Amino acid sequence: MRNKYKVILILVFTFCCGQVFSQRLSREKINDTIEKMPTLSIHKDNYFITGIPTNKDIASKTADAKYQISFKALVTRNTLPFDTHLFITYTQKAFWNVYEFSSPFRELNFNPGIGLGKPVYNKKDRLAGMAYLQLEHESNGRDSIYSRSWNSLSLSYHTAINKNLLLSVKGWLPFRYKKDNPELIDYVGYGKLSLTYNLIPDKLLVDLMLRKGIKDWNGTLRTRLLYKPFDSSNLHLMLEWYKGNAESLINFEENRSMIRAGFVLKSDELNFLKSLPDAF
Repeated sequence: MRNKYKVILILVFTFCCGQVFSQRLSREKINDTIEKMPTLSIHKDNYFITGIPTNKDIASKTADAKYQISFKALVTRNTLPFDTHLFITYTQKAFWNVYEFSSPFRELNFNPGIGLGKPVYNKKDRLAGMAYLQLEHESNGRDSIYSRSWNSLSLSYHTAINKNLLLSVKGWLPFRYKKDNPELIDYVGYGKLSLTYNLIPDKLLVDLMLRKGIKDWNGTLRTRLLYKPFDSSNLHLMLEWYKGNAESLINFEENRSMIRAGFVLKSDELNFLKSLPDAF
Protein backbone atom coordinates (compact mmCIF):
# COMPACT_ATOMS: atom_id res chain seq x y z
CA MET A 1 0.00 0.00 0.00
CA ARG A 2 2.86 2.37 0.81
CA ASN A 3 4.18 1.88 -2.72
CA LYS A 4 0.86 3.16 -4.13
CA TYR A 5 1.18 6.30 -2.01
CA LYS A 6 4.75 6.82 -3.22
CA VAL A 7 3.57 6.76 -6.84
CA ILE A 8 0.82 9.29 -6.04
CA LEU A 9 3.33 11.61 -4.33
CA ILE A 10 5.68 11.41 -7.32
CA LEU A 11 2.80 12.25 -9.68
CA VAL A 12 1.94 15.30 -7.56
CA PHE A 13 5.59 16.40 -7.46
CA THR A 14 5.91 16.04 -11.23
CA PHE A 15 2.74 18.08 -11.76
CA CYS A 16 4.08 20.85 -9.51
CA CYS A 17 7.39 20.89 -11.39
CA GLY A 18 5.51 21.32 -14.64
CA GLN A 19 3.50 24.19 -13.21
CA VAL A 20 6.72 25.99 -12.28
CA PHE A 21 9.10 25.15 -15.08
CA SER A 22 7.34 24.00 -18.24
CA GLN A 23 7.23 27.16 -20.29
CA ARG A 24 4.73 28.24 -21.74
CA LEU A 25 2.67 27.54 -24.83
CA SER A 26 -0.82 28.99 -24.96
CA ARG A 27 -4.02 26.94 -25.08
CA GLU A 28 -4.63 28.12 -28.64
CA LYS A 29 -1.16 27.00 -29.73
CA ILE A 30 -1.57 23.57 -28.13
CA ASN A 31 -4.99 23.04 -29.69
CA ASP A 32 -3.49 23.92 -33.04
CA THR A 33 -0.60 21.49 -32.44
CA ILE A 34 -3.00 18.64 -31.62
CA GLU A 35 -5.13 19.45 -34.67
CA LYS A 36 -2.05 19.10 -36.87
CA MET A 37 -0.84 15.82 -35.36
CA PRO A 38 -0.98 12.87 -37.78
CA THR A 39 -3.74 10.35 -37.24
CA LEU A 40 -1.18 7.54 -37.05
CA SER A 41 2.16 8.09 -35.30
CA ILE A 42 4.92 6.35 -33.35
CA HIS A 43 3.83 5.70 -29.75
CA LYS A 44 6.74 4.07 -27.93
CA ASP A 45 10.15 3.88 -29.59
CA ASN A 46 10.38 1.49 -32.56
CA TYR A 47 13.72 -0.31 -32.50
CA PHE A 48 15.84 -3.31 -33.41
CA ILE A 49 18.76 -4.00 -31.07
CA THR A 50 20.99 -6.97 -30.35
CA GLY A 51 23.40 -7.77 -27.59
CA ILE A 52 24.85 -9.92 -24.85
CA PRO A 53 24.37 -10.54 -21.11
CA THR A 54 26.71 -9.04 -18.53
CA ASN A 55 25.73 -11.32 -15.64
CA LYS A 56 26.16 -14.75 -17.26
CA ASP A 57 28.31 -16.53 -19.83
CA ILE A 58 28.05 -15.25 -23.40
CA ALA A 59 26.71 -17.93 -25.72
CA SER A 60 24.28 -18.41 -28.59
CA LYS A 61 21.52 -19.11 -26.06
CA THR A 62 22.17 -16.01 -23.94
CA ALA A 63 22.86 -13.43 -26.67
CA ASP A 64 19.74 -12.27 -28.48
CA ALA A 65 17.95 -9.59 -30.47
CA LYS A 66 15.05 -7.49 -29.24
CA TYR A 67 12.72 -5.40 -31.33
CA GLN A 68 9.62 -3.32 -30.74
CA ILE A 69 6.87 -1.99 -32.99
CA SER A 70 4.53 0.62 -31.51
CA PHE A 71 1.98 3.04 -32.93
CA LYS A 72 -0.72 5.41 -31.76
CA ALA A 73 -3.92 6.34 -33.61
CA LEU A 74 -5.88 9.49 -32.77
CA VAL A 75 -9.62 8.87 -32.72
CA THR A 76 -10.63 12.43 -31.82
CA ARG A 77 -8.84 15.78 -31.48
CA ASN A 78 -9.87 17.77 -28.39
CA THR A 79 -13.55 17.24 -29.19
CA LEU A 80 -14.45 15.44 -25.97
CA PRO A 81 -15.38 17.11 -22.66
CA PHE A 82 -12.61 18.93 -20.76
CA ASP A 83 -10.50 19.34 -23.92
CA THR A 84 -9.60 15.67 -23.97
CA HIS A 85 -8.86 13.53 -27.01
CA LEU A 86 -9.33 9.79 -27.49
CA PHE A 87 -6.61 7.52 -28.86
CA ILE A 88 -5.73 3.85 -29.21
CA THR A 89 -2.27 2.31 -28.97
CA TYR A 90 -0.62 -0.95 -29.89
CA THR A 91 2.86 -2.15 -28.97
CA GLN A 92 4.49 -5.47 -29.78
CA LYS A 93 7.85 -6.50 -28.34
CA ALA A 94 9.82 -9.56 -29.45
CA PHE A 95 12.76 -11.44 -27.98
CA TRP A 96 14.55 -13.36 -30.70
CA ASN A 97 17.25 -15.98 -30.10
CA VAL A 98 18.74 -15.09 -33.43
CA TYR A 99 22.13 -16.70 -32.75
CA GLU A 100 20.73 -20.15 -31.97
CA PHE A 101 20.25 -22.85 -34.59
CA SER A 102 16.95 -22.16 -36.42
CA SER A 103 16.77 -18.72 -34.68
CA PRO A 104 13.60 -19.30 -32.62
CA PHE A 105 11.57 -16.51 -31.07
CA ARG A 106 11.76 -16.86 -27.29
CA GLU A 107 8.87 -14.55 -26.42
CA LEU A 108 6.36 -12.12 -27.92
CA ASN A 109 4.54 -9.55 -25.78
CA PHE A 110 1.41 -7.77 -27.01
CA ASN A 111 0.23 -4.49 -25.48
CA PRO A 112 -2.97 -2.88 -26.85
CA GLY A 113 -4.56 0.07 -25.09
CA ILE A 114 -7.08 2.89 -25.24
CA GLY A 115 -6.76 6.24 -23.55
CA LEU A 116 -7.67 9.87 -23.08
CA GLY A 117 -5.13 12.66 -23.40
CA LYS A 118 -5.43 16.15 -21.94
CA PRO A 119 -3.16 19.21 -21.99
CA VAL A 120 -2.70 20.65 -18.49
CA TYR A 121 -2.47 24.44 -18.14
CA ASN A 122 -1.29 26.71 -15.34
CA LYS A 123 -3.15 29.68 -13.87
CA LYS A 124 -1.95 31.86 -16.74
CA ASP A 125 -3.53 29.46 -19.24
CA ARG A 126 -0.12 28.30 -20.45
CA LEU A 127 0.92 24.70 -20.98
CA ALA A 128 2.32 22.90 -17.92
CA GLY A 129 2.32 19.33 -19.26
CA MET A 130 0.33 16.47 -20.76
CA ALA A 131 -1.77 13.97 -18.80
CA TYR A 132 -2.99 10.58 -20.02
CA LEU A 133 -5.55 8.15 -18.60
CA GLN A 134 -5.15 4.70 -20.17
CA LEU A 135 -6.66 1.23 -20.03
CA GLU A 136 -4.10 -1.36 -21.15
CA HIS A 137 -3.76 -5.09 -21.59
CA GLU A 138 -0.45 -6.92 -21.91
CA SER A 139 0.03 -10.61 -22.60
CA ASN A 140 2.33 -13.08 -24.31
CA GLY A 141 -0.49 -14.69 -26.29
CA ARG A 142 0.15 -18.17 -24.88
CA ASP A 143 -2.01 -20.58 -22.91
CA SER A 144 -1.71 -23.14 -20.16
CA ILE A 145 1.27 -22.81 -17.80
CA TYR A 146 3.03 -20.46 -20.23
CA SER A 147 0.30 -17.82 -20.19
CA ARG A 148 1.29 -14.43 -18.80
CA SER A 149 -1.03 -11.43 -18.83
CA TRP A 150 -2.16 -8.41 -16.86
CA ASN A 151 -4.41 -5.39 -17.18
CA SER A 152 -3.99 -1.92 -15.80
CA LEU A 153 -5.69 1.43 -15.45
CA SER A 154 -2.96 4.06 -15.48
CA LEU A 155 -2.47 7.78 -15.09
CA SER A 156 0.65 9.44 -16.47
CA TYR A 157 1.97 12.98 -16.54
CA HIS A 158 4.72 14.42 -18.74
CA THR A 159 6.40 17.79 -18.36
CA ALA A 160 9.54 19.68 -19.34
CA ILE A 161 11.66 20.61 -16.33
CA ASN A 162 13.74 22.79 -18.64
CA LYS A 163 14.54 22.92 -22.35
CA ASN A 164 16.79 19.85 -22.11
CA LEU A 165 15.07 17.66 -19.51
CA LEU A 166 11.75 15.83 -19.91
CA LEU A 167 10.20 14.12 -16.88
CA SER A 168 7.49 11.45 -17.11
CA VAL A 169 5.70 9.66 -14.28
CA LYS A 170 3.24 6.82 -14.73
CA GLY A 171 1.25 5.05 -12.01
CA TRP A 172 -1.07 2.10 -12.53
CA LEU A 173 -3.70 0.03 -10.78
CA PRO A 174 -3.34 -3.60 -11.94
CA PHE A 175 -6.28 -6.00 -12.21
CA ARG A 176 -7.05 -9.48 -13.52
CA TYR A 177 -3.48 -10.71 -13.30
CA LYS A 178 -3.49 -13.13 -10.36
CA LYS A 179 -4.60 -16.19 -12.32
CA ASP A 180 -1.62 -16.25 -14.71
CA ASN A 181 1.07 -14.48 -12.67
CA PRO A 182 0.05 -13.67 -9.08
CA GLU A 183 3.52 -12.41 -8.15
CA LEU A 184 3.91 -10.02 -11.11
CA ILE A 185 3.36 -6.84 -9.08
CA ASP A 186 6.20 -7.88 -6.77
CA TYR A 187 8.46 -7.18 -9.77
CA VAL A 188 6.76 -4.36 -11.73
CA GLY A 189 5.31 -2.41 -8.81
CA TYR A 190 2.73 0.34 -9.20
CA GLY A 191 4.52 2.82 -11.44
CA LYS A 192 7.63 4.06 -13.18
CA LEU A 193 9.67 7.23 -13.57
CA SER A 194 11.37 8.27 -16.82
CA LEU A 195 13.89 11.03 -17.52
CA THR A 196 15.13 12.12 -20.93
CA TYR A 197 18.04 14.56 -21.07
CA ASN A 198 19.49 16.21 -24.17
CA LEU A 199 23.28 16.10 -23.85
CA ILE A 200 23.61 17.73 -27.28
CA PRO A 201 20.29 19.17 -28.52
CA ASP A 202 18.85 17.24 -31.49
CA LYS A 203 21.94 15.03 -31.58
CA LEU A 204 22.75 13.09 -28.38
CA LEU A 205 20.45 12.21 -25.50
CA VAL A 206 20.27 9.87 -22.53
CA ASP A 207 17.06 8.18 -21.39
CA LEU A 208 16.53 6.59 -17.96
CA MET A 209 13.59 4.49 -16.79
CA LEU A 210 13.21 3.45 -13.14
CA ARG A 211 10.66 0.94 -11.89
CA LYS A 212 10.51 -0.44 -8.33
CA GLY A 213 8.74 -3.67 -7.44
CA ILE A 214 6.95 -4.02 -4.13
CA LYS A 215 9.08 -6.92 -2.89
CA ASP A 216 12.68 -6.71 -1.70
CA TRP A 217 14.98 -5.06 -4.26
CA ASN A 218 13.04 -6.14 -7.33
CA GLY A 219 12.71 -3.56 -10.06
CA THR A 220 14.31 -2.18 -13.20
CA LEU A 221 16.88 0.36 -14.29
CA ARG A 222 16.97 0.86 -18.05
CA THR A 223 19.55 3.24 -19.49
CA ARG A 224 19.66 4.31 -23.13
CA LEU A 225 22.13 6.48 -24.99
CA LEU A 226 20.85 7.68 -28.36
CA TYR A 227 22.71 9.42 -31.16
CA LYS A 228 21.02 11.03 -34.16
CA PRO A 229 23.44 10.88 -37.14
CA PHE A 230 21.25 12.65 -39.70
CA ASP A 231 19.47 15.96 -39.14
CA SER A 232 16.79 15.18 -41.71
CA SER A 233 15.81 11.79 -40.25
CA ASN A 234 14.31 10.49 -37.01
CA LEU A 235 16.66 7.49 -37.12
CA HIS A 236 18.88 7.11 -34.05
CA LEU A 237 21.67 4.77 -33.05
CA MET A 238 20.99 3.35 -29.60
CA LEU A 239 23.00 1.68 -26.85
CA GLU A 240 20.80 0.14 -24.13
CA TRP A 241 21.60 -1.41 -20.77
CA TYR A 242 18.67 -3.22 -19.19
CA LYS A 243 19.20 -4.26 -15.56
CA GLY A 244 16.38 -5.79 -13.57
CA ASN A 245 13.18 -7.80 -13.71
CA ALA A 246 10.22 -8.16 -16.06
CA GLU A 247 11.95 -7.41 -19.34
CA SER A 248 9.63 -10.06 -20.79
CA LEU A 249 6.45 -11.50 -19.29
CA ILE A 250 7.40 -15.17 -19.47
CA ASN A 251 10.44 -14.70 -17.19
CA PHE A 252 9.35 -11.67 -15.18
CA GLU A 253 11.07 -13.01 -12.03
CA GLU A 254 14.47 -13.24 -13.73
CA ASN A 255 16.98 -10.51 -12.96
CA ARG A 256 18.56 -9.76 -16.33
CA SER A 257 21.49 -7.58 -17.27
CA MET A 258 21.72 -7.06 -21.04
CA ILE A 259 23.78 -4.68 -23.15
CA ARG A 260 22.34 -4.19 -26.62
CA ALA A 261 22.91 -1.83 -29.54
CA GLY A 262 21.06 -1.07 -32.74
CA PHE A 263 18.70 1.31 -34.48
CA VAL A 264 15.63 3.16 -33.25
CA LEU A 265 12.91 5.37 -34.68
CA LYS A 266 12.20 7.50 -31.65
CA SER A 267 8.73 8.70 -30.73
CA ASP A 268 8.35 12.47 -31.07
CA GLU A 269 4.83 12.85 -29.66
CA LEU A 270 6.12 14.82 -26.64
CA ASN A 271 8.83 16.80 -28.40
CA PHE A 272 6.82 20.02 -28.25
CA LEU A 273 7.20 19.93 -24.46
CA LYS A 274 10.98 20.24 -24.85
CA SER A 275 10.93 22.92 -27.51
CA LEU A 276 8.86 25.54 -25.74
CA PRO A 277 10.06 28.97 -26.87
CA ASP A 278 10.95 30.50 -23.52
CA ALA A 279 11.91 27.42 -21.53
CA PHE A 280 15.09 27.71 -19.54
